[in-house]
Amino acid sequence: MAEKPSVLIIGGLGYIGRFLAQHIHKSNLASDVRIVDKVLPQLAWLPSEFEEACAGAKFVQADASREQSLPRIFDRADGKQFDYVFNCGGETRYSQEDEVYKLRSFDLSLNVGREAAKRGVKCFVELSTGMVYKPDSSPSKEQDKLKPWSKIAVFKLQAEEELAKIEGLNLVIVRLAHVYGPYASQWVATALCMARVYKALESEMKWLWTKDLRQNTVHIDDVSRALWAITGWYTAGKAKWDDGKMGKVPTFNVVDKGVTTQGTMADIIGEVFGISTGFQGSLISTFAKLNLDSVVDDVNDELLGPWADLLAEAGITRPGPLTPFMEKELLKDTDLSMDGSRLEEVVGFTYEKPKISKELVEEVIESYKKMKWWP
Repeated sequence: MAEKPSVLIIGGLGYIGRFLAQHIHKSNLASDVRIVDKVLPQLAWLPSEFEEACAGAKFVQADASREQSLPRIFDRADGKQFDYVFNCGGETRYSQEDEVYKLRSFDLSLNVGREAAKRGVKCFVELSTGMVYKPDSSPSKEQDKLKPWSKIAVFKLQAEEELAKIEGLNLVIVRLAHVYGPYASQWVATALCMARVYKALESEMKWLWTKDLRQNTVHIDDVSRALWAITGWYTAGKAKWDDGKMGKVPTFNVVDKGVTTQGTMADIIGEVFGISTGFQGSLISTFAKLNLDSVVDDVNDELLGPWADLLAEAGITRPGPLTPFMEKELLKDTDLSMDGSRLEEVVGFTYEKPKISKELVEEVIESYKKMKWWP
């Protein structure tokens, strides 16, 4: 029986990092796990069930975007090197200055990538985003045209390209759809917070653009399992990988099979909240395209006050990471549409949660209630 691999998770207290750590911990998959994050566990909104997997002796506080942190991040007491390094770090907030993404995403990826190459790490997994593809309603495969449409994606793609040039780096790139699940605080969470306000206001929740706009999703549990499956596949010899046809760097889309659209989300939200949902129609959508800034500001002005009132009424003084604040970058008329078949065909991966559903969305809301985040 070969020894279990040792694992380093950079950005290990972030949303994906903590679930990956918990998956490895629960299934006892590794001989040693180190969680690195610039935030302390006490300040990371960490639900109690993650403490064992993410805190204590496993945790090292360090900023991986700074070169002087690298020895603290990578050195181990026994002098051995980590087998797997997962880079779940990087700036996840939207609408930041370019400089912020360059430092916290691009520089961070290159720093840890170079170090992993130097130390002969067996598999280095770089997390990227499906927003690097040229938007198209037909699902993008891994070799399709790239044209990043969010700032995060611009710098993630640059990181992908530069990492691929590092001599001796055993690199895998994973591009993700919208990740949702318990405690999620991004795309799905924003929609749920907005719906909660519309319910309180007793008004219809109307979406911009059309019901067919693709907003592909993947459940966090499947993301964690996929990341682990990919490293195992890679270190076992990359079966079925063809450099000539598929490219030198193994790249995988991780996206469920549900072809989630705005219409899918509108239907689920309508059911969960008992509110009517609809679409703005082409006239308003055309206006919004030309005046996106002011439209987004109006929506945010309309929703943030009532959301604050709901929190106050519920006696919630620490609302956690949830907000109905709408990010302009996410409100573009752009399809996030991905094809995840390569992961299934090459790695043999099966999705346990193949599509978003009313039950899975209710589970997300229950997790917020448990944390006392939800009014």
